[in-house]
Amino acid sequence: MTFWCEQAWLPDGIAAGVRIDVAGGRITGVTPGSPRSGTVLPGLTLPGFANGHSHAFHRALRGRTHHERGTFWTWRERMYALASRLDPDTYYRLARGVYAEMVLGGYTSVGEFHYLHHAPGGKPYADPNAMGEALRQAAAEAGIRLTLLDTCYLAGGIGVEPDEVQRRFSDGSASAWASRVGALKEGELFRVGGAIHSVRAVPEDQLSEVDKGVPGNRPLHIHLSEQRAENEQCEAATGFTPTGLLRDHGVLDERLTVVHATHLTDRDVRWLGEFRVGACFCPTTERDLGDGIGPARALRDAGVRLSIGSDSNAVVDAFEETRALELDDRLASEQRGRFSAEELLEAGTGHAAAGWAEVGALAEGAGADFVTVALDSVRTAGIEPSGVVFAASGSDVRHVVVAGREVVRDGAHLLVDRPETVLAKEIEALWQS
Repeated sequence: MTFWCEQAWLPDGIAAGVRIDVAGGRITGVTPGSPRSGTVLPGLTLPGFANGHSHAFHRALRGRTHHERGTFWTWRERMYALASRLDPDTYYRLARGVYAEMVLGGYTSVGEFHYLHHAPGGKPYADPNAMGEALRQAAAEAGIRLTLLDTCYLAGGIGVEPDEVQRRFSDGSASAWASRVGALKEGELFRVGGAIHSVRAVPEDQLSEVDKGVPGNRPLHIHLSEQRAENEQCEAATGFTPTGLLRDHGVLDERLTVVHATHLTDRDVRWLGEFRVGACFCPTTERDLGDGIGPARALRDAGVRLSIGSDSNAVVDAFEETRALELDDRLASEQRGRFSAEELLEAGTGHAAAGWAEVGALAEGAGADFVTVALDSVRTAGIEPSGVVFAASGSDVRHVVVAGREVVRDGAHLLVDRPETVLAKEIEALWQS
């Protein structure tokens, strides 16, 4: 299959008239200055974006948590109420719409931080991985790469037993969690990684067991220092910051991605850099929950690999999430120019944290994932092409290819008819149940 890009953002910069040849889901050739041939892609073609951190079911909370001022913790109670209403069938239908929305917004892979494992009360389904399989099926039908970051969640807080809703999340022990996860089978666009929900939800004596339960070639994620209260509770109980606790138990390494990393000490930042850990920022959710602004520039300078995620899916827009690294850091530092456009693109299109290290560049041998953006919309008209990371939105995505397969053409999803209708129907049904 051959695609011809009016302009394309290649590893060494933006080029015109770029022919991209694809076979077997991989890019087999990239030739700038080529005559038109194959499928013509007007606008600017970029590597596909990676959504490193998602909770698909949180999408049903969008626009439904603003009636009272509240806190992160009162928001969490609303989220738990939603979690209690889901089963494999409803989760599949909801996630199918969410993943279709992600592709329309520029994402070609997603790391799903999945902890909604069991039936209400904690009873396993007949298939213990029924909820994970629902997500796998939903992603396959929406045409997006999925890494199921199956999450170990054993406690309701440090030294606190899970409550009624949280029992759905728990396998009882890290070894039981690892046994269940080991039964999941990978596929062409489906991989299985793991996650420690947080230092609050996994007792410290089981942190290393979760780490060992994930194959070394697959990613491990953790929510880290999202809230100041998490740091305070961890230090009171263990004498360590959450980062320090992970270091003490040997969990810090290159395959680990810490999510949020909002409230870090200078020493935490140094440790994360020394161990070449990744950090996934989710700016639209961190704003929505009032978490704060994490030290993205300081982490990058320390050697930490940055990625982005949609987290609660309050916003699903790869461009909004990516440029927020720069814009939020401007607010925190009171300086402009914190990240270059190239650094932002690297963070937005870095798929390693989501489990697909071979994806993320328009280069021979890379996975054939790319996104074409209109340069003639009201948002992008008149900009320099490299300015798309600052000016474009998900609404400007016109064409998406995942593993060499067209998934979006002319702004319409080819596999899921009218995703907005799917989402409206499923979300309304959940809240009326």
